[in-house]
Amino acid sequence: MRRILFALGLLALLLPPAALAQSSQPYPNRPVRIIVPTPAGGPVDAMARLIANALTGELGQSVFVENRPGAGNTLGSKMAAAADPDGYTLMVSAASGLIMSPMIFKNAGYDANSFAPVMLIAETPQLFVVHPDTPFKTVAELVAYAKANPGKLNYSTGGVGTLPHLTAELFKSLSGTQITHIPYKGGGPSLADVVAGQVHMTLDTMATSLQFVREGRLRALAVVGPSRVAELPDVPTMPEAGYPTQTTGAWTALLAPLGTPPDVIARLNAAGNAGLRAEPMRGTLAKLGAQPRGGSPADLAAHLVAEQKKWTPIVRALDLKGE
Repeated sequence: MRRILFALGLLALLLPPAALAQSSQPYPNRPVRIIVPTPAGGPVDAMARLIANALTGELGQSVFVENRPGAGNTLGSKMAAAADPDGYTLMVSAASGLIMSPMIFKNAGYDANSFAPVMLIAETPQLFVVHPDTPFKTVAELVAYAKANPGKLNYSTGGVGTLPHLTAELFKSLSGTQITHIPYKGGGPSLADVVAGQVHMTLDTMATSLQFVREGRLRALAVVGPSRVAELPDVPTMPEAGYPTQTTGAWTALLAPLGTPPDVIARLNAAGNAGLRAEPMRGTLAKLGAQPRGGSPADLAAHLVAEQKKWTPIVRALDLKGE
């Protein structure tokens, strides 16, 4: 016992006063980092910044976003999974980086089980958008044009294995069209080049593409979801266009490295849900066409299991391989 007490006393002498003060304070007692495995300006980044602002207000500490894009969302995801499980490094991700990339990239170095679920943030319909100079105004017209001009059309996404990539490849398979995939390092650059007319089309969340549609800088052909959206009441759904299986929206989730203490997870979950209930965030999400989700860590865990079961056979059927 004397040896233990001596060791503890020596440790106290070696630690700087600031470290001792921090260790005795409740979580969080310093800024919290949220890693986003996509570039700034994309839909995942937009949701991360919204939840970071909400958490800052609820936790009383600065919560900042750090973008770590690359390698099909695996670079930042792997970094977040390997971070200290102390609650000071979190991750905001979507199905693309969390579920699909580990299926497609053989050496991703992580999967959904590498993280402790905190909460589901929001879900947003995808929009099938094209540059307004393209000669088609409906999905049927696009399919007819693509079949008459095989290989002449292209589409962009935020990278191999992203939700837009899988959605587009499934559409190509169902429609029998040849449309060239141009992968970018994130949804922001992907969308920007469609707006600029460098690429013909993309699939993007309403959170980032809606304003461009309203301004006439993009044309929305369809909503990838089971029902039309109030913001674009005249735009049909993909099921209405003849593709009943194309209904998957884009969701974002807040996660922590596996092993993060349960009390820290509970604190983050409570703060995140409180932020989602507050009018500032709800109003912003509504403007973006996104639906707030929230719920418990167990709810998110069940959601991730369901997503893995849904996408595994699709990835296998499409035989997608990351480079």
